[in-house]
Amino acid sequence: MQQHVLVIENSDSNLDVVSKLVRKAGLTPVGAHSLTEARARFSQMVPETFLCAIVAHQLPDAPCGEAIDFAIAAFIPTIVTTDNLEADTREKVLEKDIVDYIPKENSQYYDYLSRFLTRLEKNKSTGVIVVSTNRAVRKHMLSLLNRHNFEVYDCLTASDAMTTLAENSDIRLVITDDPLPDMSGTAFVSNLRKAFSKEQLAIIGIAGGRGMLMSAHFIKSGANDFLRLPFCHEEFLCRVMQNIEYIESVEAIRRAANTDYLTGLPNRRHFFYTVTVKHQTLSAHHALALIDLDFFKSVNDTHGHDAGDAVLKTVAALIEFYFSDEIIARFGGEEFCIYLPYTPLEEATTRLEAFRNILANEIIQLRSGNIHVTCSIGLCGMKTQNIDTLLSVADKQLYHAKRHGRNQVAYKADV
Repeated sequence: MQQHVLVIENSDSNLDVVSKLVRKAGLTPVGAHSLTEARARFSQMVPETFLCAIVAHQLPDAPCGEAIDFAIAAFIPTIVTTDNLEADTREKVLEKDIVDYIPKENSQYYDYLSRFLTRLEKNKSTGVIVVSTNRAVRKHMLSLLNRHNFEVYDCLTASDAMTTLAENSDIRLVITDDPLPDMSGTAFVSNLRKAFSKEQLAIIGIAGGRGMLMSAHFIKSGANDFLRLPFCHEEFLCRVMQNIEYIESVEAIRRAANTDYLTGLPNRRHFFYTVTVKHQTLSAHHALALIDLDFFKSVNDTHGHDAGDAVLKTVAALIEFYFSDEIIARFGGEEFCIYLPYTPLEEATTRLEAFRNILANEIIQLRSGNIHVTCSIGLCGMKTQNIDTLLSVADKQLYHAKRHGRNQVAYKADV
């Protein structure tokens, strides 16, 4: 479903700039210069298609924020923009159930708004736990997080939060109070750090009446950040966004380091990490295969390197589809590797023979025409616990397949 953003701005230039930011975020702007026009445009749309509304505080027919009330009443998450920087205006706007309030005081306004639009969509798959026995504080935080589309988990105890974390892989942030019914907040943070690093899970401690002393205790116990009570709407959301974006940035760097840039498959580095760390004790029945494309150089020479890239992407997609439960990687060039834990050699041979046949019959569409490619496969099914030995034997079998005609599976088992 295409996501729309209702943009209500009082000038052509502002409407144009904000609409461009909306499109940049992959969303469709629905623009209006007044409250009257916004009502008309909205009535012609399906309400559920609106991700949010970006509403100017003052409009020709809505000088006192009436357009904000309209968007909120229509159950659209509402972002308010304003040229008015007075504190009284800010307080009145923040009393409403809005998502955020953004003053147009400098060029960073547009950067912040662009990031914000992207976040609203991403937040739907981002989990946040709030752990507190202070009902008023907890409900206020939950309300703000819900307005931002986060997947929110409400917990009263550290034990409840740990169970929730174990059951939900989407959680990126824990906000915790002190004390909790079953332990202190700092002890809870310390326990979390035994299971999750700062790059895996962000933690914000709520420093109540004890102020600076409590905030220091949270940081020393392993929290990423702290929030003092009472907190303002904007500070809370900025700290939440900063901490989640930090986790996401680390994840993106880790993915880039572990992923082959062309095919999107795990790279050689990640393959060795996965096999040696996650499978420290290799299973009794396992197999390892090296796949190498036949006459790949002729594809590049005849059709060009873009065609070669297209072939590699096609082969990678097939490997990922047919071996989705295995540990796969692009080793470099036209060579791929598949490790099949808990798989007897006979079963591995059958699966790889089927894959070889599927690839040979796959039509790969290029600009210069359609082509077929084949592959040679070296397979090893030995009981050794040494991954280097498995690779060495598989490589010798691959060489055997190449020497004896290509487009075949050569294998070796323990003797």
